[in-house]
Amino acid sequence: MHTVAGMFKRILLVAAGVALGFALTIGAARVAAAWSLFPNRELNRTTDYVRDVLQLVNQNYVDEPGSSYDKLAKSALHGMVESLDPHSEFLEAKAYTELEEELSGDFTGIGIQIEKRKGRVLIIAPIAGGPGERAGLQHGDELTGVDGRSFEKGISLDGVIDRLRGKPKSQVAIDVYRAAEAKRFQVTLTRELIKMPSVRGVEVLDGHTGYLQITEFSDHTADEFDHALDQLLKQDIDSLVIDLRNNPGGLLDAAVAVSNPFFKKNEIIVSTRGRKPADTDEYRAEGDGEPLTLPLAVLVNSGTASAAEVVTGALKDTHRAIVVGERTFGKGSVQSIFPLKNGEGVRLTTAKYYTPSGVSIHQKGIDPDVEVVLTAEEDSRLRVQQTRGDIADAAEFKERFGFAPIADKQLETALEVLKGVQMVDERRAAVAAR
Repeated sequence: MHTVAGMFKRILLVAAGVALGFALTIGAARVAAAWSLFPNRELNRTTDYVRDVLQLVNQNYVDEPGSSYDKLAKSALHGMVESLDPHSEFLEAKAYTELEEELSGDFTGIGIQIEKRKGRVLIIAPIAGGPGERAGLQHGDELTGVDGRSFEKGISLDGVIDRLRGKPKSQVAIDVYRAAEAKRFQVTLTRELIKMPSVRGVEVLDGHTGYLQITEFSDHTADEFDHALDQLLKQDIDSLVIDLRNNPGGLLDAAVAVSNPFFKKNEIIVSTRGRKPADTDEYRAEGDGEPLTLPLAVLVNSGTASAAEVVTGALKDTHRAIVVGERTFGKGSVQSIFPLKNGEGVRLTTAKYYTPSGVSIHQKGIDPDVEVVLTAEEDSRLRVQQTRGDIADAAEFKERFGFAPIADKQLETALEVLKGVQMVDERRAAVAAR
């Protein structure tokens, strides 16, 4: 998770301090005074040693270009940070920029979603309000080149995206083939900041149960969630499903904000503990009104991680939701982003987070209340179905992806569980009214 910019974004901050005894404190102070900058002596000795090895490799390695000080230093930084744990990393400029975009939920481009199919680059859909939509690009249009340069055979999807993206307000010419009209044309678009929604699939199921999917926790997630929830409540829903499957996490603040409507003011949603006292914190609900108390189910699987586990843990721990699906990933650590020179940065684990009852789920995950395990094939197919809501026709879907849409057993189970909860609540209300 990340505290600046989380998807993914986004990525939690904080810490916990260590107190020394009075005598030890006095003794340490005297030693520090005697040695002047004592804490830096080990650092200086270590950096001198690293410098000696860098110089040795630079001057003696057989491949001179491959042993430049810049390459060696970056390799050393990758190794130093990334050997700590799977979530800490040294971010070179491009990776740092991509992470900021991911966590902010924004990127600079022309506002289209694309895929590669049978070697062709096709538009899935233009993003609402983006340059692509305004220029009339459509679902199914094929991109054949950028700026007069045709795509080379075998170009990767990332390679296409790199050529489509650029600085804000810069222009890019897109070569397009529209098969439905057997028409080739070129359109020039001005790149701009594109906001990708993280709350999707908002709808009412079975006539009364609200449903929404959160794909990541970015800068915009809280506002998107509030808007979606308001939409659903206006349709008189009496229960709600929040789908957090395959959500890798993101910003801690966004996770807290999504949990907020279901908690009373000042109730703990999550707490964090690390090495520094300044990093230790409790995140409490801030709403002034009464919390939502409608029956709630949260869908999770092994891809539910980090900030998504914060929401799941808070709602399950306080018995505000029934969790359905599979055990979550178990990423209960907090990553902070530290900017460096030259547009680079370090993502570093600085703390662990704890559910309201003080439980850490790090490397354990959260067990569902109702377990519904899918096969790897079922999970893969459902991922495709969730991301391709633009294809409503089952025959077209099967022709495109090679399989017919399958039933979502986890969602179906959640709906059945909510029906049972409502029946119990109704019986209790009837008994209380007698």
